[in-house]
Amino acid sequence: MRAAEVVGRVLAGHGVRHVFGLVGSGNFHVTNALVAAGARFVPAAHEAGAATMADAYARVSGGLGVVSVHQGPGVTNALTGVTEAAKSRTPVVVLAPEATAPRSNFFIDLPSATAAVGADFARVRAEHAAADADAAVRLAASGRTVVLGLPLDVQTMPATLPPDGPPPPVADAPLSAPQPQTAHLADALVAARRPVFIAGRGATRPSARHPLIRLADRCGALLAVSAAAKGLCAGDPWYLDVSGGFATPLAAELIAGADLVVAWGSTLNMWTTRHGRLISPDATVIQVDRDPAALGANRPVSLGVPGAVDVVASAVDADLVGRGWQAEGWRSPGLAKRIAAEGRWRDVSYADDGIPDRIDPRTLTIALDDLLPDERTVVVDSGNFMGYPSMYLSVPDVAGFCFTQAFQSVGLGLASALGAAVARPDRLTVAALGDGGYLMSVAELTTAVRLGLPLAVVVYDDAAYGAEVHHFGPDGYPLDTVTFPDTDLAAIARGFGCTGVTVRSIHDLGPIREWLAGPRARPLVVDAKVSSARGAWWLEEAFRGH
Repeated sequence: MRAAEVVGRVLAGHGVRHVFGLVGSGNFHVTNALVAAGARFVPAAHEAGAATMADAYARVSGGLGVVSVHQGPGVTNALTGVTEAAKSRTPVVVLAPEATAPRSNFFIDLPSATAAVGADFARVRAEHAAADADAAVRLAASGRTVVLGLPLDVQTMPATLPPDGPPPPVADAPLSAPQPQTAHLADALVAARRPVFIAGRGATRPSARHPLIRLADRCGALLAVSAAAKGLCAGDPWYLDVSGGFATPLAAELIAGADLVVAWGSTLNMWTTRHGRLISPDATVIQVDRDPAALGANRPVSLGVPGAVDVVASAVDADLVGRGWQAEGWRSPGLAKRIAAEGRWRDVSYADDGIPDRIDPRTLTIALDDLLPDERTVVVDSGNFMGYPSMYLSVPDVAGFCFTQAFQSVGLGLASALGAAVARPDRLTVAALGDGGYLMSVAELTTAVRLGLPLAVVVYDDAAYGAEVHHFGPDGYPLDTVTFPDTDLAAIARGFGCTGVTVRSIHDLGPIREWLAGPRARPLVVDAKVSSARGAWWLEEAFRGH
């Protein structure tokens, strides 16, 4: 057996059932080995899309994402998606054929390129092919993006599987809660009168929700999340939704009034805290994170607790049970009524900015929230528009929201939606894009049509790179470089085989209702011509320091 085939067999042995990519000579055999062992190959139109699909697939499925690309340009094409995955700590393995001869047209310094984007690098050796592939999978499963170098000459060398076949799938190692930090955290909860929990990406593991809510109920804490963890506490009456730039006025008020803020798997970055202004300077701040290096990374904390969210929350809850302690915190019937009445952005009044032939993006998104099925996965690209779907579209749980903002790259939303749709074909996937990101990634509509998965693409089309328009426009700078002619994006979508609909007012939603009613045989692309009278206020956070 060749080393390339051994690598494919080992990954399949770890339960890999989908591999995203484009196949060339360098990854032909390893990809076919995965397929022969039971994996499904999902062909993308471009390697950047393939890497992004694998990233989103891993986030939504909770499993391992795998992307297979050609050597040289196949790898460099994929690097933006790999960077997003690495910054998001997504478990992804990149099968990267490697031309090691410096005079080869395909040669790049793969270890250096990998290090530059924050991923981990490993290289397969023929005599250790199975062990090297196994180690890469196990490293990725710990929350790392791993580029696995497959030297072209090594791939064809003889290699063997272990006598008992591929190693067993990765299992989570049992974790223990640290002492005395958990006791100190319990003490802080006992002393607090207005505690707030803010959960982040590190709390999105399926095992985290129940222990976190149980502990919040015991101490009367309110629940908020970073944007990356939106949906984690959906359905809980004390859930404030997203903290930070997307926070509702009520959520901002309550978080600012907390005397104790506990960050669970969140580094409390500038987005989550509005550059620190959202949390009172008098509040005690405690951070829990399984990565000790993350503790205090973005702001000083009173206490850092290293450990997994579910383990630490369960340990603290057990401590409080042992003390016989429980409190209501600041939970009260009056506050419950306020949260029920003001806790969603759609409950906050606004003056409609729609104009003839242009719909207010808030009005559009609220209408879509009513039309779309509850069982949905919302995927949001980057840009001036991104707050509207993030704030006005509800999601059923944390797996129902995919936020591609770790690298803040425009153009990742469509491919991310495809990866999410592969992971959860039982749900309608909704891709929210700007017109710039749509045109950057439009080739992946071919992939969407090929896959035949339920997919609705909503393009917030302001005929511009809106962030730059609203950042530079007020100062009188010329905007010709960031504004575009009005383009029929729905017609482009129809050319790819999608159903294309143009929406300019609330009265244009009929075709969307018809598509949702079924059979949804083709992906739907909505070219929503949105008004852009003002910049989104979250841009003020994005451009601070620029």
